[in-house]
Amino acid sequence: MANPPTLTPSSSTMLLLLSTSKPLFYKQGLQKYSAEAFQSAAFPEWVRYRLTEIASHEATHVSFLTDALKAAGAQATAACEYSFPDNSPETFIAVAQILEGVGVSAYIGAANKITNPAYLQYAAQVLAVEARHSAWIRGAAQQLDSFPSPFDLALGLNQVYSLAAGFIKSCPSSNPTLPVKAFPVLTAGALESGNKVKLTYANAQSGAFATFITALGAKSVALPSDGVVTVPSGLYGQNYVVITKTNGTATDDNTLAGPAIVEVPLQATLF
Repeated sequence: MANPPTLTPSSSTMLLLLSTSKPLFYKQGLQKYSAEAFQSAAFPEWVRYRLTEIASHEATHVSFLTDALKAAGAQATAACEYSFPDNSPETFIAVAQILEGVGVSAYIGAANKITNPAYLQYAAQVLAVEARHSAWIRGAAQQLDSFPSPFDLALGLNQVYSLAAGFIKSCPSSNPTLPVKAFPVLTAGALESGNKVKLTYANAQSGAFATFITALGAKSVALPSDGVVTVPSGLYGQNYVVITKTNGTATDDNTLAGPAIVEVPLQATLF
């Protein structure tokens, strides 16, 4: 790959912060869970091998983003200390699915903030590989639908940071101050019959809305006192929901908490 072009640092710094978590996540997980552990969990041998390939790709992405920020005269973020909630090969792959899905949405969301055409091309090249990672983990490793929606979702910088913050224990004091903030945590329970999900957050207030981020605009439903809402029809795969003051928009100034991730399975059908 040619020398990286210069770029606007803010979005790329956020992408780098997210990207640095993934090589560490894969390295730690592959050290914890041997080939025998994967086999005991009923995964074929090649699943762990493919995960080592993904780990290598993620390390390359970090190197590229670091070089791109330096070319822009900006300080690159060093890796933070992370805590991931995996305790088995199964949960390791489940967390990998979340990280790769968020990575795809982060790159899509950053696209309209990249003003340099050459860098936009490089970012698109990374995004394409991230999408392949996500599809492979969903399909081959998790036995879920690899492409449950005709569009992937875009997340804003603060939304991405809010999701990443849940894994961050601490960051080096030498890291640059990021122009982002984390919203209050929103917790989504397990999906229930009828695609119902319970949403909880601190200091809940009446009159709020559960707003689901979609590719074609936000979809809001009134949030009842028990926090149980029905996922809007037509949403499948890894979805994101925020609590908002008013309905119809998931902008930062309208957000009270979130995002939370809601996985909605899509059953295969014959046409």
